[in-house]
Amino acid sequence: MLILGLNAHHADAAACIIRDGQLVAAAEEERFRRIKHVSGFPEQAVAWCLREAGATIADVDHVAINQDDRANRLAKLHYLVRSRPSPGLILERFRNRQQRRSVVDQLNGLPGAGRFQGQFHRVEHHLAHLSSAFHVSPFREAVALSVDGFGDFASTAWGFGRGTDITIAQRVLFPHSLGIFYQAITQLLGFPNYGDEYKVMGLAPYGRPRFVQEIRQLVQSRSEGRFTLDLSFFRHHHESIATLDTNGAPVYDRLYSHQLEELLGPARRASEPLEQRHRDLAHSAQVVYEEVFLDILRAAHARFGGTQVVLAGGCANNSVANGKVRRATPFRQVYVHAAPGDAGGAIGAAFAVWHATGGARSFVMDHAYWGPAFTDADCLAAMDRRAREIEEAGCTVTHFADEGTLCDHTAAAIAAGQVVGWFQGHMEWGPRALGNRSILCDPRRGDIKDLLNAKIKRRESFRPFAPSVLADSAPEWFEEDDQVPFMMQVYQVRHERRSQIPAVTHVDGSGRLQTVTRAANPRYAALIEAFHRRTGVPMVLNTSFNENEPVVCTPDEALSCFLRTKMDVLVLENRVLARQKAPIGL
Repeated sequence: MLILGLNAHHADAAACIIRDGQLVAAAEEERFRRIKHVSGFPEQAVAWCLREAGATIADVDHVAINQDDRANRLAKLHYLVRSRPSPGLILERFRNRQQRRSVVDQLNGLPGAGRFQGQFHRVEHHLAHLSSAFHVSPFREAVALSVDGFGDFASTAWGFGRGTDITIAQRVLFPHSLGIFYQAITQLLGFPNYGDEYKVMGLAPYGRPRFVQEIRQLVQSRSEGRFTLDLSFFRHHHESIATLDTNGAPVYDRLYSHQLEELLGPARRASEPLEQRHRDLAHSAQVVYEEVFLDILRAAHARFGGTQVVLAGGCANNSVANGKVRRATPFRQVYVHAAPGDAGGAIGAAFAVWHATGGARSFVMDHAYWGPAFTDADCLAAMDRRAREIEEAGCTVTHFADEGTLCDHTAAAIAAGQVVGWFQGHMEWGPRALGNRSILCDPRRGDIKDLLNAKIKRRESFRPFAPSVLADSAPEWFEEDDQVPFMMQVYQVRHERRSQIPAVTHVDGSGRLQTVTRAANPRYAALIEAFHRRTGVPMVLNTSFNENEPVVCTPDEALSCFLRTKMDVLVLENRVLARQKAPIGL
């Protein structure tokens, strides 16, 4: 049985395909279109997933989308009658519904793909989120929580998963949303783009909890894992906020009302410098978010018990809060998969249908490498096409037939202070680069963060970089001991180790780690092992292979990024390009 899962006509459009309960392929449309968070129909992602499965749309038995207009219908009607939102807001919702209803026609319009003859399923947005976390987790029983902006008139849902079943015990409905709360603060701080919330999370450790009391006025925890917004501080509940730019990227108008500026001070323009007040606002917002988030989890535990929890929804990308679950609640094992946001709803919709049709559980997502892969020959062909540019950049090219020698050579370059682009195997699914489309550096270098931000990433100086650490060594370097294969949790670096790895230790002593195993990624693990042998440090600094763009997908994109930035080395599968100059910063 083939099931195609979709997140369509929503930010982070994506597709996946599963065969007989096993994930075959998954990718976000942005990686093909090269537009961050692109919405619309994921045509290229669908086409690639079908090719990877060796199928056409005519071979697909079921298509599942992570949206169901029928969900929470009575609540929608009640809100419409009671609140009388603007015609623009109603029109926006109607337009979104009509777009999603056109999905089958768009599938049938794929070039040379035949016609879809199977069944089409609409899966409630938050059920898809919960399925995306629970049904691919290693747990047979777990509390399941989904928190995001909105989907199908809800922002939050939690319940319990057992076997193939998920029971939803509580929902928080429109207009109350932790995602909207955090996004409004993000905008107030001068980060206007969709998905900029991670910047607030990175800025927060530089601040103090000076505005906690004020920000608590925006969102209040209630009983049984519910919460409410003080709507006087927001606009989303009565005006149309969301649009798309000409490229299909999501754009949000100002979510907050003027009352929020009266409470917290004037909004920062994106061009204005960051002041301590902004840092303190970020810190205070993170504190309040964590209070409500952890209250929900405590309520869920009081209802269901257990020690295992799975997290999904866009807010599950808040790795700082995720990293505190074990310390602040009775849960001892936390699973957050590679794409907890709306892209991940494609996988959740597909697995929800698989189990609804009687399929058994047989798949665990223990790695994120579900995207396109390219052979060594593909990489060589890309280099041949760019031979003149490579020569003009003063690069040498070396081929390594032996993996061990390749990893030793690359580890030596990293240990010497060089910045290495690492392009290997299948592209990662989800927002994190996890060792196949990564830029790698020496975590021991205190100056490397500034160099990367200024010369490669060209991003804000306060944003941290992450460590990829051998899983068996993680407890020696971090205060928590759990598997974190998808870089979705932040732990405290052990105090005595912080001075050894300043490049990946944030200002508050934390690190957003990725645990790496031979089973999940043999070549990346071998590289880190080689670096460990040279330096005594079982980790490397890992950041995404991009420059203010979606993570690179193809060898050509990797070459372009390498050539226009000041990386020292590019490893394309078994071929190493090296600039003939001193390492960056030396």
